[in-house]
This record gives sequence, structure tokens and C-alpha cells, in this order.
Amino acid sequence: MTVNMTKGQAISLEKQDGGTLTAVRMGLGWQAAPRRGLFGSRTREIDLDASAVLFADKEPVDVVFFRHLVSDDGSVRHTGDNLVGGVGRGDDEAILVNLQSVPATIDQIVFTVNSFTGQTFQEVQDAFCRLVDETNGQELARYTLAGGGAYTAQIMAKVHRAGGGWKMTALGAPANGRTFQDLMPTILPLL
Repeated sequence: MTVNMTKGQAISLEKQDGGTLTAVRMGLGWQAAPRRGLFGSRTREIDLDASAVLFADKEPVDVVFFRHLVSDDGSVRHTGDNLVGGVGRGDDEAILVNLQSVPATIDQIVFTVNSFTGQTFQEVQDAFCRLVDETNGQELARYTLAGGGAYTAQIMAKVHRAGGGWKMTALGAPANGRTFQDLMPTILPLL
């Protein structure tokens, strides 16, 4: 059963049978919004990029994105860059996290999306971020980006340690920047 999350909502990451999740996939999907022009509507390709920033005690220690596909410890892996989005209704980019292999020093993983080519979210539709149990393919949670905006990035969600397990919090914070480095001033207050 999928939980449709709202901004700021946190859910515990447990299996339906009460077991602990071992591997999750953060999927990102989007489509270019049709634009009305003199000769009808048309779409323009949008290059959104998913990134995962790994934090230890509020300090960034590693990042996974299209130019660094695997974390230094191997626990987080990006599946590759999608330059256009809208390929079917599934994930256009995905980041896999082996929760059991994440070093104990890493306490938060923040997932971001940014427009590398600088288009704003006014030009994007049907954008979502979802968390999937990678062991069985079951969607656990989905955060839908509702309404476009005059910004080029979004701090989508974070997975963070809570007690002996993990929780996911939908953040939905708009930001501006073409890379994850540009987003750090917006990310840090959300930790």
C-alpha cells in the first residue's frame, strides 16, 4: 500500500510484515509541460537530475549524482542520467540505497532534483519522487510535486535514521540551482 505524502510528512520505513527494509529505490519521474505557441502546443525536453547527498552529523560527506554514480562506500548507486524525462509512466532516474550497507556515521540522505539546463518547474508536469522496497518492487511512499514554480530545483525528501531504523520525510522545498552544490544553502536548514 502506497502512502501519498504531503510536504513535511514523515513515515517509518518498515515492511508491511513489520520487518526492516534492507534496500530502497528513490525514483524520480517527470514530463515536459506542453507550451502554447503560435502554432499550437508543443513540449521541450527537460533535463532533470536526481542527486543523493549523504550527511554525517549535518556535514556533507558524499554525493551520488550523474557524474559520481556510486557512493565512495558503495551503499548508494545512481542508475544513470536521463536527459529528457517522460519515458513512460515509470521512473526516469533512480537512486538505489542499500540501507544495511550505509555506514553508521551517515545519519541522513537528502534527495534533490534540479534542472541542469536551467528550465524552471513551470515547464515540468507530473513530477514525483517515490520510495520503493527494492527487494519486492512494492511502492512504499510517493511525493507528488504539485504546481510548477519559478525555481529550478527541489529538495524532494530525506531518509534519516530514527531509533534502530529509517524514516522518510517529504520536504518539497523549492530552490534555485543547476547542481546539488548550488542547493546546499537550502538543504542545510532542513536537516
